[in-house]
Amino acid sequence: MSGDQEDRTEQPTEKRKREAREKGDVPRSRELANVSVLGVTAVALMVLAPGIGRDAQAWLGGALTVDPTILGKPDRLLTHAVMLVVTLVLPILPILAASLAACLIAPALMSGIRFSGKSLKVDVKRLNPASGLKRIYGKEGFAELLRSLMRVVLVVGTGALVITGAIDDILAMPRMALDVAINTGLHTAMTALLAMAGSLALIAAIDVPWQRHQHNAKLKMTKQEVRDEMKQTEGNPEIKARVRQVARQLSQRQTMEAVPTADVIVMNPTHYAVALKYDADKMRAPRVVAKGVDETALMIRDVAEKHRISVIEAPPLARALYRQAKVDQEIPVKLYAAVAQVLSYVYQLKRWHPAQGPLPSLDLPDVGPDGAIDAEPTGVADGNPAP
Repeated sequence: MSGDQEDRTEQPTEKRKREAREKGDVPRSRELANVSVLGVTAVALMVLAPGIGRDAQAWLGGALTVDPTILGKPDRLLTHAVMLVVTLVLPILPILAASLAACLIAPALMSGIRFSGKSLKVDVKRLNPASGLKRIYGKEGFAELLRSLMRVVLVVGTGALVITGAIDDILAMPRMALDVAINTGLHTAMTALLAMAGSLALIAAIDVPWQRHQHNAKLKMTKQEVRDEMKQTEGNPEIKARVRQVARQLSQRQTMEAVPTADVIVMNPTHYAVALKYDADKMRAPRVVAKGVDETALMIRDVAEKHRISVIEAPPLARALYRQAKVDQEIPVKLYAAVAQVLSYVYQLKRWHPAQGPLPSLDLPDVGPDGAIDAEPTGVADGNPAP
């Protein structure tokens, strides 16, 4: 187990931390919880002490005073006793409520208020005696022993100092008036509580970073666990590569199926290929039915030649069409003129007969990278009419 812990050199990922929080596995500090409850209780007692002192004095006077209306009526004794208990408890309820609310301070500061049903499930591993002995005699047990010793020394020592400083007032309380004695006792108790809460705060200031460090160390991961999590989160690289390969094959198949429907293929002559189709009755402008680069461009050319589709080698126009036109969409308006000349040339080739004389020629204007067309044509494009 120690070897396995030594292999855990990687910081926990956000996914691992989130899963731990969902299971209720969060850093906890008993010292912070103790100082929160004790400190809030001391402050509440300090604020409510005057009222509690008056209520206690009134209650004591009422409890020691014999009510002549209940003499000789035993059936009223129970009701009288219940009223005395209720009157005694009511002034203390605000302090109890503040103490209960203080129980939420430590979880909120350590990890936020979270409720997890998974933490309520029975864990058989916790019932394992070996695990229990390891906790007792391991590093956690040793750390808990140190915290307990520090807690006892600081709390007892602080309480002893407060009592020693107020020993004269405590010894004089029997000779004081009742209200003065009550106020003196409450003041001494509040001072002791605040002093003990301050001593516990010192322990909590050490314990909180330690608990965070221990929790983070427990969640550390091995390099293999990090790699496995990345595969689960981002997908297995081999599977992703296979998916991309299948997607490319499907795209190429769809491209090759669309090529036979084209009227002309504009190429550059081996790097770019764009298949165009135009139906004057159904289309407002020529559309791109397929396009590709390098290997795909050569495949488009092979399919075009197999289906007797004209291939026009016009490098500037092919590059402009590939970069600016999208498949299954009309070509940009600024390329209308150049494409119109290509289509006109293709239609002339289809109607040409040797008896009509030489083959028609195609003079294409210069098409820039942005699709702009120069006024002067650059020359004759090479046409490959369908046989």
